[in-house]
Amino acid sequence: MYIGVDVGGTYTDAVLLEKNQIKASAKAPSGKNLLSSILEAIDKVLQGVDPGRLKRIVFSTTMITNLIAERKYDPVALLLIPGPGLSYTYYQFNTFTRILTGTIDYRGRETVSLKEREVEAALDEIADQGFKKVCVIGKFSPRNTSHEKRLAMLVKEKYPDWEVELGHLAGGQLNFPRRVVTTYLTAATRESFHHFLNLVRQSLAERQITAEALILKADGGTLPMENSDKIPVETIFSGPAASTLGALALTSPGETAVIADIGGTTTDLALILNGQPLLSAKGARIEGQLTQVRTLAVKSVPIGGDSVLERMGNEIIIHGKRMGPAYCMGGPVPTPTDALRVLGLTTLGDQNRAAEAMAILGERNGSRVIAEKILNLVVDGISSQINKMFQEWELEPAYRVWEILQKRKVRPSTVVGVGGGANGLVDRIAEKLGCRSIIPPYAAVANAVGAAVAKTTLQLSLRADTERGSYLLQEEGFEGKIDSKQFNEKQALDILRERLIRMAARHGLDVKPEQLEVTHQEVFNMVRDWQTKGRLIDITVQTPRGITGRIEAGGQEG
Repeated sequence: MYIGVDVGGTYTDAVLLEKNQIKASAKAPSGKNLLSSILEAIDKVLQGVDPGRLKRIVFSTTMITNLIAERKYDPVALLLIPGPGLSYTYYQFNTFTRILTGTIDYRGRETVSLKEREVEAALDEIADQGFKKVCVIGKFSPRNTSHEKRLAMLVKEKYPDWEVELGHLAGGQLNFPRRVVTTYLTAATRESFHHFLNLVRQSLAERQITAEALILKADGGTLPMENSDKIPVETIFSGPAASTLGALALTSPGETAVIADIGGTTTDLALILNGQPLLSAKGARIEGQLTQVRTLAVKSVPIGGDSVLERMGNEIIIHGKRMGPAYCMGGPVPTPTDALRVLGLTTLGDQNRAAEAMAILGERNGSRVIAEKILNLVVDGISSQINKMFQEWELEPAYRVWEILQKRKVRPSTVVGVGGGANGLVDRIAEKLGCRSIIPPYAAVANAVGAAVAKTTLQLSLRADTERGSYLLQEEGFEGKIDSKQFNEKQALDILRERLIRMAARHGLDVKPEQLEVTHQEVFNMVRDWQTKGRLIDITVQTPRGITGRIEAGGQEG
């Protein structure tokens, strides 16, 4: 038996899955006491079930996404060591930033040392600004970590209570600007994510659940809980990934469709082509800046069933924030859910309070008139974002291949609606886009379904230096010898495939070499005196992502 739990900003959903059938599903409001919400959802689906029968439990969450979207985190300062090259004016990271002297070259050699007096002066400035979280990022730190480690030591000596995040640990790839953003977001979210993980651990302990516990990543793969604590930013689009996998499991094989997950706080958009979620080739883009986080090509739009509505003059404005449940459910302000209730498109909440919410917005012609206006605003807003998202999806390599196979320029013509707000909105969104709509069974808990059916994934990274004659398997901590300076990427991949398949077997996974996915590959030729002296090879492979199976009929919706 598997359990999937999705901790959203509005509801915490859970499903109990056995042999591709949903045995139970549940929704619990995500209140201030998140532990109670998690326990309530788990208790509902585990009613009468021995926890000892559980094989694994997978959590997804929009907590990190919402935290960043609403900027609900402590300020973070940046200490950058970019060395020579791109003008410093290029680096605009929208936070307090100091550039420090020091250079590690592409080969990983120190060519200019740090100036410790300069570091001390920068720390004093940061302290004066009131920061207590600092990121330290060097351009070639994945090749030589000494500058970052020395800076971290200097920070801790002077300010022991500060939190310091190191670039080479947050993002192991060379792209410097993306590593800076990734490290910044890691520092911003680490404390909150650690708190979330502690709540999860406490809930499992209280219910005596000893099954394997995993966290869903932004690319639809999974992480063991202890590993996710080190890289919280990997879960930034965990919620949208869950709804995508859920829609995949709840629809026909080979489906091509836009996925619209309409929740209380946001609407998450994704695309599946011939039954495969579209992956972003560039990584997660947060507030216009790219990161090193591998993700599905998704977007979170700040429009949901509980979005705040306000009348300004003759216009109704939808604000991209949530102040609580809908007015008809006891909330403080009118929301789109109130409009749905007035029009009879949902049974949530109290009809009279929904009509009262419309009256607050000052419509003289009756609550149904203004409710229709509100729904049109929501539908226009989400449809517009889907059209904008298509401009990004159409640039993805996988989309171009799909389009070539269609032999004509065409867009997917189906919108799959999931999430609590899908009913009443998705049909209208599909009509606006000229598409057909599908709302599958269990749409309201599709995120939890996606978490439950997500395949367990494992990854292994190799870093080889042919001149030094050695390689390192990072996750295993194993260092091996390279016998030949002709060692190449194919040989590195052979080592990785063999070791990862053995690792997968130890976890009970049957994986074939051809199923392994190369998630990162980078090669540097080391040239001196006009001759290639060696190569630096960095490769990461992962067991296949995807779903364990499609949901069959059976069970009861909660």
